[in-house]
Amino acid sequence: MRRVFLAVLALAAVESLALSLRSGVGSLGALLPTLRDDLHLTATAVGVLATLPTLFFALVGLGAGRVISRYGPHKVTILLLATIATGLVARALTGSSLVFVLATGLAMVGVAVGNVVLPALAKLHFPRRIVVVSALYGVAINLGATIAAVTAVPIGDVFGGWRGGLGVWAALPLLSLALWIPCALIGRSSATARAGGRRLSIADAARTRLGWVMALCFGAQASQAYVQFGWWSALIVDAGGDTAHAGALLGVISGLSIPISLTLPLLIRGTRGSLLLPIAFASLTSAGWIGVMSAPLMLDGWVWAALLGAGSGAFSWTLVMIGVRSRTPEGAGQLSAFVQGGGYLMASAATFVTGLLYAATDSWAASLIPVLVLAALIGVAGSLLGRLPPFEDGLPATASTTPSEGT
Repeated sequence: MRRVFLAVLALAAVESLALSLRSGVGSLGALLPTLRDDLHLTATAVGVLATLPTLFFALVGLGAGRVISRYGPHKVTILLLATIATGLVARALTGSSLVFVLATGLAMVGVAVGNVVLPALAKLHFPRRIVVVSALYGVAINLGATIAAVTAVPIGDVFGGWRGGLGVWAALPLLSLALWIPCALIGRSSATARAGGRRLSIADAARTRLGWVMALCFGAQASQAYVQFGWWSALIVDAGGDTAHAGALLGVISGLSIPISLTLPLLIRGTRGSLLLPIAFASLTSAGWIGVMSAPLMLDGWVWAALLGAGSGAFSWTLVMIGVRSRTPEGAGQLSAFVQGGGYLMASAATFVTGLLYAATDSWAASLIPVLVLAALIGVAGSLLGRLPPFEDGLPATASTTPSEGT
C-alpha cells in the first residue's frame, strides 16, 4: 500500500511540475497587448519579454545540470517551484515595467531549471515506466501552455484585469510545491547509482556523440515551435487572414500535440522502438511548411496547421528519448541540461534568423527555408539515436550502471 501511495504521489508531483512550466508563458502572450498599454511597456521591453523564455531556457538550462548534481533533484525542484511562484506573483502585483520584466525573468529561471530536472525526476521515480511517464509530462507541459493561453483573458475579466489573469497561475507551482515537499522527505534519495561510481557533468554529455545528436534533434524541433509562436500570426495576416484566424490555426497546432503525445507510448511500442517516428514527425512538419510557403491560406490553412500539429509530437518524443537513452537519474539530468540548453539556444537563433530573413527579403517563403531544413534534421538526427549507445555507456572508461527500481 505504501508503495502504491508513493507512486501516485510521485506521478502527481511530476505532472504538476510539468503543468507549471508553461502556464506563465502562455498567459503572458495572451495578455501582452493589454498589459503593454497599462504598464506603458516600450517596444524594447516587449521584445525582451518575447525572447526571455527561449533565452533563459538555453542559458540557465546549460548551467542547471551542475546545480542538480550538487544539491539533488528534490531540493532543486522545491527551490525552482518557489522561484516560479514568486516571479509570477511579483509581476502580477507590480506597477513598474522594469519590475515586471525582472519578475518574469525570475520566473523563467525557475522554468528553465524545471525543464532540465523533469527527465531526471522521471528516471529517479519511474525507471521502468520512463516512456509512459515522459509522454505524460510532455502532455502536461503542452496542456499548461494551451489552457493558460485560452483562459488568461476570461480569468482576467473575472478578476478585474490582467493582474488576475497572470497571477492566478502561481497556484500551479504552489500546488506542485505542496506535493514535492513530502516527496523529498519520504521519497528516494538523489544519491542513486552513478555511472562507474563517478559524478557526471554536462561536459560528459558534450563529450558523447549521443549528446550532440540529441541536442540537434531537440533544437530542430524546438525551432519549429518557437518560429510558430513568434511569426505565425504575422505570416497568416500578411497572406490575407486576420489575427483571430491565425490564433485558431495556432490553437490547432498546439492542441494536436496533446493527443499525439498521449498515444506516444503505443506508437513506440507499435514500432517496436524503431526510429521511424522521428522520420514521420519530420515528414509531417516538412509537408506543413511546404504548404504554408506555397499557399498559406489554401483551405483556410487548416490542413497545414494539422500537419504541423501532428509533427509537433516530436517534442514529447525527444523528451522520452532523454530518459530512454540514459541509464541513471544523474545521467538523465546531465544529458537533459546539455540537450535542452543547446537545443533552446538553437531555437532562439532560428526564431531570430527567420525574422531577419523576412526583413531582408519581404518573403515568408524565403525566410522559412532554414526552418524547413531544420524540420528535415529532426528525422536525420532522430534516426541516428538508436545506433548510439546510452549516454553512460558512451563515456570513455566508464562502466554502465543499472538503476534500481523506483517508487
